[in-house]
Amino acid sequence: MLLIAGFVLASLNLRPALAGVSPLLSEIMRDLGLAPAGGGAITTVMVICLGLLAPVAPVLATRLGLDRTLLIGLLILAAGVALRGAGGILTLYAGSAVAGTAIAIMNVVMPGVVKQHFPDRIGLFTGIYVSGLATGAASASALMVPIEERYGWRTAAGSVAVLALAAAVLWAPQGFNRHVRRRDGGGQRPYAMLLRRRVTWYVMGFMGLQSLTFYIMLAWLPTIFRDAGLPADQAGYLLALTNLSQIAATLTVPLHAGRARSQVPHIVAAALLSVVGYLGVLFAPITFPWLWMIALGVGQGASIALALLIIALRAPDPASVTALSAVAQSSGYLLAALGPFLIGLLHQLSGGWTLPLVTGLLACGVQLVIGVLAGRPVPLRVGGGMGI
Repeated sequence: MLLIAGFVLASLNLRPALAGVSPLLSEIMRDLGLAPAGGGAITTVMVICLGLLAPVAPVLATRLGLDRTLLIGLLILAAGVALRGAGGILTLYAGSAVAGTAIAIMNVVMPGVVKQHFPDRIGLFTGIYVSGLATGAASASALMVPIEERYGWRTAAGSVAVLALAAAVLWAPQGFNRHVRRRDGGGQRPYAMLLRRRVTWYVMGFMGLQSLTFYIMLAWLPTIFRDAGLPADQAGYLLALTNLSQIAATLTVPLHAGRARSQVPHIVAAALLSVVGYLGVLFAPITFPWLWMIALGVGQGASIALALLIIALRAPDPASVTALSAVAQSSGYLLAALGPFLIGLLHQLSGGWTLPLVTGLLACGVQLVIGVLAGRPVPLRVGGGMGI
């Protein structure tokens, strides 16, 4: 039970440091004198770290084991979010980079942890893991504004450190277990094998595009609603609603898609729901906004769950899953990092939200095409190393 509790609490820490920025963005920009592009760059810095530093995770897992690597990630995350709320512009960006480094490590090892500890229940625990991810994001979105109104944005931005430390305490028995399970050998060979297979590139593209469309909304949705005339607290609650709506998809989609030979039908449905959400925000942001947020949340929740499930299904062992996770998430998040900054820049240049949201819709269309290619059934080959 302690293993499962630690696993769940660790999963809750993968998004609050990211989701907690956008409800505070207007206050941060006003207090520090940041332009929209600079405000979007806060999230961009973190997402760039998710991409650039994802390859560090397999190296740590090889030397220390997956469990100990996850514990280190939680401690780094606590330090990063505490630094982010400590002062001005320099600590804001530096703390964001440190927190992004921690999330990069944890993002990569979590699918391997699922494969290692729950090999016969991959669909179930992928669903639990991604549901925890969505729950953490929703909680941060809902709580940041009330905390900020009472204690200021710096305290709100640094409050996530408490959750990270609590998770580290629960996961510590796994991290300090003397019987540490390390990745099998193979050195850099798995990466060379991965990059020779087309499905790897499809998985990379799908991971990146679904992350791109997600982080666009994560970074800017409250600001879009506030510019449309909604108060700050309602804008934060709508972001929380879209994150909460992801939970229904993340709990159910991996269970059904994990049993299917092809994940294509689920990928198509998820992309179309995301398109509906984008269209609603574009054409009627204050008309039934809850409906657009539910459609967007279910679509995006299903998309991230499918991306992580495909990673676990396409590789035969924890070492292979960790390698594929690093490759897919590194390139994927580097692509996603363009989203918040580009949308902020397009908003700054155009003076409105039409062009930025149309750009997000185009990304959803490309995500659909690449997702169909990634979700097609591919036979696994266990004997030759990487099974994709």
